[in-house]
Amino acid sequence: MTTPTLTPTRRAFISTIALGAAAFTTPGVFAEELALARTPGMTEGPFYPPKLPLDTDNDLIVINDSITPAVGEIPHLTGRILSASGEPIRNAAVEIWQCDAKQVYLAQGPREGRGDPNFQGFGRFMTGSTGEYYFRTIKPVPYPGRTPHIHYKIKKGGRELLTTQLFINGHPQNKTDGVFRGVRDALQRELVLIDFKPVPGSRIGEFSATFDIVIGRTPADPDEDRRR
Repeated sequence: MTTPTLTPTRRAFISTIALGAAAFTTPGVFAEELALARTPGMTEGPFYPPKLPLDTDNDLIVINDSITPAVGEIPHLTGRILSASGEPIRNAAVEIWQCDAKQVYLAQGPREGRGDPNFQGFGRFMTGSTGEYYFRTIKPVPYPGRTPHIHYKIKKGGRELLTTQLFINGHPQNKTDGVFRGVRDALQRELVLIDFKPVPGSRIGEFSATFDIVIGRTPADPDEDRRR
């Protein structure tokens, strides 16, 4: 596995993140720098499920009690939902959706004969006090006109806070993908480029990937309001 070359843009981005990391551990420090690292919003696209599946948990590999897993490479996808000041956002619903290994979305209708019937296609996770989330899914694949990606939607208190997408860092199709290139700022594009790292010792070739999401204004948490 080769080490990626740091371009000037990527060096600047890493410097920004280093400043932001201090805000995660020291309240109020470098809040202004961290605000620069807010995750960019992106189009929802035409493929958000018009009708959610019966199984909407955070394991997209296995549907209900099935013993047949979905086809594809398996990443463990984690991250935190954070405010612009670096504070974890609790009670946020994190939703993801993506096409299966055969390039078919749930929203495209019945998948018999053309899609993977064992892939859930959509998942949801509610964050706790640390703002963390976790999904087990398949590594995204390209389909005509799009580079590999996973859609995200963050909700809280009945409001949609952010819709965005995750991309595989270093994938050659990123440079021609209209949605990815639609994020004009180079540093913001870096925020949605995620490394998929092989899990050491995995017998089935699993990956780990971390996507922290920083959003702006959020509705007040009723629990927090009661404590004030």
